[in-house]
Amino acid sequence: MRVRLPANDWRPRPYQMPIWQYLQGGGKRACAIWHRRAGKDDIALHQAAISAHQNVGNIFHCLPEYAQARKAIWNAVNSHTGMRRIDEAFPHELRASTNEQEMLIRFKSGSTWQVIGSDNFKNLVGTAVNGIVFSEWAKAHPGAWAYLAPILVENKGWALFITTPEGMNHAKQTYELAKKDPSWFAELLTVDDTMAIPSEAVEQQRIEYHAIFGEDQGDALIQQEFYCSWSAAILGAYWGKQIEAAEREGRLCELDIIPHYPVNRAWDIGIDDPMAIWCFQVGPGWLHVIDYIEGSGYGFDWYAEQLRDRGYLGDKRGIDYVPHDAKQREPGAAEGRTRIQTMFLLGLNPQLVPDHKPIDRINAGRRLIPRVHFDEGKCARGLDCLRNYKAEWDPIGRTFRKTAAHNWASHGADSWGHLSVAVDIPKILTAPKKLQTK
Repeated sequence: MRVRLPANDWRPRPYQMPIWQYLQGGGKRACAIWHRRAGKDDIALHQAAISAHQNVGNIFHCLPEYAQARKAIWNAVNSHTGMRRIDEAFPHELRASTNEQEMLIRFKSGSTWQVIGSDNFKNLVGTAVNGIVFSEWAKAHPGAWAYLAPILVENKGWALFITTPEGMNHAKQTYELAKKDPSWFAELLTVDDTMAIPSEAVEQQRIEYHAIFGEDQGDALIQQEFYCSWSAAILGAYWGKQIEAAEREGRLCELDIIPHYPVNRAWDIGIDDPMAIWCFQVGPGWLHVIDYIEGSGYGFDWYAEQLRDRGYLGDKRGIDYVPHDAKQREPGAAEGRTRIQTMFLLGLNPQLVPDHKPIDRINAGRRLIPRVHFDEGKCARGLDCLRNYKAEWDPIGRTFRKTAAHNWASHGADSWGHLSVAVDIPKILTAPKKLQTK
């Protein structure tokens, strides 16, 4: 039986035609910053269906978290047709099998399409990838692209980044890169550009947001979701206002290492999760954060080498502030060494951060940011973590929980919290200031 693609008489809307023509013309990299309900995933699904029958290979549709992928994509229903979106894009006549548990479709052509989460992307390293969609890219773990890009390049595959903004994070950086590179497709569309949602519907949504979040945050959410504002406040962000003030006051700048002052390091230690390190100097009346290092899947030896190569080790006065789980035994280490013992053997100088609760970290981090200068370039990734660290949203209670959302920003935020708990803030406040910035 012959099936015409795109299936089920689907056709791009007029404002969707530029990206559709780019992809169907063989384009390999596209970044679409479109407003909410503009049909971003529809474009991605039908692109995947055609790609799967042009070249045999694996295609991934990546959501920020695996747990949300089933609801957002696999089980999602088109309210206009009553059909599951995946059934509209991938008719059963094209399939060899459908694995509901793994959210995997095998096509008779030999290709596969699967829904995954950016929170488990490391499991995919080594998989042959012909195409990948990063849906809600602004909320995804940016490390997913770093892991999968080399495989995609080797296979001459395509990548589609689709999202609405969520602050000045990696999605904005991707968009700016795409705008500068003529081989990329880059586009930002608001509701005024597409006319896909009537202004009356947007204003009704504004009323609802005001009732739930209050006027200021409700308006910020409208600007973000429907007008693609990068600068709108991130809902529930713990330190967004403090980082915005630091930028406004010129405290995100370029910093030199100040001689004769040791470089200290504050760690968040993970096993399967990434590790994060803030490198900083403290003097009379000042604190300079000079670098941020983050990695995943590496041992302490790799981080020690990174610190040594950047000139941050060697001064025995420099302290490595570590959380209390550093007392645990390191998996696979000889003779059951603890993490602290391993750090000592590598020339590090670990010291436990005072015991505290997560809310203490959050409050200490909020108090410290107004006293700090950051190296904007070297700390760019860490600053994104601080901007995007936020409270978890309870969709049933329609309020923010007292717990922080665990996502890609958590590790940099936790290590910042450890730094903040460890530093003597009163001494920084009262001592005479001495700053050396470029």
